[in-house]
Amino acid sequence: MLARVLFGSLLLGRVLAGTTPDPAVLDACPGYTASNVKVNGGTLTASLKLAGEACNVYGTDIPSLSLEVVYETTTRIHVKITDASSARYEVPESVLPRPSSAHPVNPKTAAIKFSYTTSPFSFAIQRTSNNEVLFSTASHPIIFEPQYLRVKTNLAANANIYGLGEHTNDFRLNPDNTTLTLWSRDAYGVPTGSNLYGNHPVYFEHRSTGTHAVLLLNSNGMDIKLTKGALEYNVIGGILDFYFLAGSQTDPTQAAKQYAEIVGTPAEVPYWSFGFHQCRFGYNNYIDVADVISNYSAAKIPLETMWTDIDYMDRRRIFTLEPDYFPLKKMREIVEYLHGQTQRFIVMTDPAVAYTPDENYGPYDRGTADDIWLKNANGSAHLGLVWPGVTVYPDWFSPKIQDYWNNEFELFYNPEAGLDIDGAWIDMNEPSSFCDLPCDNPFEQAKKQALPPPRSTGPPPPDAPLFVNTPPVRGRSLAKRDLLTPEYSINNAAPGGNLSSKTAYTDTVHANNLTEYDTHNLYGTMMSVATHNAMAARRPGLRTLIITRSTFAGAGKHVGKWLGDNFSTWDHYRRSIAGMLGMATIYQVPMVGADICGYADNTTEHLCSRWAMLGAFYPFMRNVHGDTSISQEFFRWALTTTAAQNALDIRYRLLDYFYTAFHKASLQGTPVVSPLWFKYPKDTATYALEHQWLFGDSVLVSPVAEEGTSVSIYLPRDIFYDFLTLAPIQGHGAFVQLNNVSYTEIPVYIKGGSVLPLRAKSTMTTSELRETDFEFVVAPGTDGSASGSLYIDDGVSVTQKATTEVSLNYKFNTLTVTGHFGCKTGVNTSRVRFLNVGKAPLTVLLNGLPVKKQSISYNKSTKVLDVTIGQPFTHGFIVTVL
Repeated sequence: MLARVLFGSLLLGRVLAGTTPDPAVLDACPGYTASNVKVNGGTLTASLKLAGEACNVYGTDIPSLSLEVVYETTTRIHVKITDASSARYEVPESVLPRPSSAHPVNPKTAAIKFSYTTSPFSFAIQRTSNNEVLFSTASHPIIFEPQYLRVKTNLAANANIYGLGEHTNDFRLNPDNTTLTLWSRDAYGVPTGSNLYGNHPVYFEHRSTGTHAVLLLNSNGMDIKLTKGALEYNVIGGILDFYFLAGSQTDPTQAAKQYAEIVGTPAEVPYWSFGFHQCRFGYNNYIDVADVISNYSAAKIPLETMWTDIDYMDRRRIFTLEPDYFPLKKMREIVEYLHGQTQRFIVMTDPAVAYTPDENYGPYDRGTADDIWLKNANGSAHLGLVWPGVTVYPDWFSPKIQDYWNNEFELFYNPEAGLDIDGAWIDMNEPSSFCDLPCDNPFEQAKKQALPPPRSTGPPPPDAPLFVNTPPVRGRSLAKRDLLTPEYSINNAAPGGNLSSKTAYTDTVHANNLTEYDTHNLYGTMMSVATHNAMAARRPGLRTLIITRSTFAGAGKHVGKWLGDNFSTWDHYRRSIAGMLGMATIYQVPMVGADICGYADNTTEHLCSRWAMLGAFYPFMRNVHGDTSISQEFFRWALTTTAAQNALDIRYRLLDYFYTAFHKASLQGTPVVSPLWFKYPKDTATYALEHQWLFGDSVLVSPVAEEGTSVSIYLPRDIFYDFLTLAPIQGHGAFVQLNNVSYTEIPVYIKGGSVLPLRAKSTMTTSELRETDFEFVVAPGTDGSASGSLYIDDGVSVTQKATTEVSLNYKFNTLTVTGHFGCKTGVNTSRVRFLNVGKAPLTVLLNGLPVKKQSISYNKSTKVLDVTIGQPFTHGFIVTVL
């Protein structure tokens, strides 16, 4: 304990700010000289020797390094620089498996190339076709010390850089003055300009000449600084492990696909997960939960999944139920009711386990017996302070951890005798701790912080009825490293800036002898994988929906994410769009959304109405609010009710279109949402746009971004169609002012050149939706053609027995629907809607035969031709307009 007290004093007395020398000082360091350069096909190796007197900026410069460059594919170069004499920590393959580099390609066939200068050593990545420099360390020596690595690349003026999150900055980062810190923390309020929950050290750079990407695969804490003409990495450990991706000179989507080849393509999630979800922290008892379910039904707002936060737990302990407020019998009644209505139920599961050596608490006792807790250097279990009070943390590197986690899920979430959840929500996995440094007595701090917190209300009567429709109230490690206070201090926004502030101490040790200093940023993703596996074990053969808070590169292969504890403000409403685009477009975590209407503080009817509509175009749509906020379920206000109904009507009708986009993402890494510059890469006006985006390939979403009823939206030089009226709108590469946009409307447009597969109507659940007929909307592009696709499977299975995959192509006034129809849907294609038809047709043919006149209607004002066909969705067909 004395060591902890001394550490705490050191931490509290240390000034962490202003530790970075002038960049000119760093640029004057000697760097390294390359020698013994060997080239063998697509592999280059070299020795790097310190080129002069060491700078020793934050430790002793390492004198000898090893360089390896591998052309892994025609579009990917792997550059790895390590200590030549000592093993250093690298991100474990068990956490992020690497793509194979066993068969390098011939550099002459590659789209990018590696070039270097021997002394002082510098390197550059260039496009092979035109020698365009994409990354260059010229004039910026590499600094490589035990606890400080520095690499700096030149950037063009006003560079378009995206990524390097998680953060709440603009989607297009300010290239002149931005510091991005990667170190997981419990970031209540998701403040702009600070490190948040997740860590994704990848960026895309977009130019009018193309888009490329750079990944530094390193999980140590780091500051990445964007200054005029430069991007600089400052890392406190590990190695330099770069992947350079050529992307494409014409299609930004290729950069996303190439990144997915490294970190993995996203997991396919169940069809139902795209429905609307509701939760709050602060449902006092089971009656509150049941009332919310009933009131959504009464308000005719589709509710797919009901969620419950930690309120349900006994003394905030995971894998427990509070016997008076959330008794098992009543909770099982709620779950059975939901399942009977083809709805779902999910609850929160945190990582921290209550420290109860003197009590009979199974999760702690079984974990202790299995020896799976994160340890202090002396071998004792590391103690933190979380919701249940003093806690221990699971060690996700323990060889027994998966069996332990599987067992706890099987016991507590047992379908026959426990809480039969349909998905999992995991939180506090940075990991978070409430203990203030020096945290020498977490037991005393637990008392002062009143943890676990007491209940503010009494329990409900034991036999209180459920679902009575109560009207809602409206209105591996180096020796001699300083694992606690390294000389270079990253810009950690946690109190005091210390690495161990409000989290597990960075000198704690895992079962494989790795320390939290190196692996801290992996904790959340490792919990995510373990939880995914646990859910898969208890529901064999079924896809999982896991929503996490803390992520690292590769997380999207297993889980989705919500953007953390935001506020009910218009600023956070707007910033949620950039957060979504970062995760879904850049980081390959597409199942993402923000807390709709805001988590903390009180929302308003107008803000919640706008956010209900905005949230309908997040991939993951969930309304969540905190225990100190007013109730904000959509049925609380008449305006919000209508807004939610309208937005969900659009979302649900688009659900199969979006499900198809997710399937493509799972195969190739194609983004399911994207900024406009992905579709219009030469249009410089799109580069900084972040309040408009494409939902799937073809639906442009342009929400009102501020309080009021007006918005200025950008329409590229292309043809679009209003989603509701289907009327054509010609874009001229200019901003268009929209006025009088009511609080129950959201501007949504179909991009020309698209054939949208829609459900003919919306329903209250996704199970009902799957029994609803399709209709196809043909929205011709400027060349008169259009295309689309549709993928259907059973919606829940990991391995499909039968699928339907359809191509929709329109050309020369003919829609051709072809493909493989293996999945029995039991529905029809009820009609086809042709847009921008100049005049009423004389004849419409279905498979070469005339369609009855009464099955054809034409709207002269909107130029929409409707053709009712009633085709069973079991085979293809052709519709021709003459």
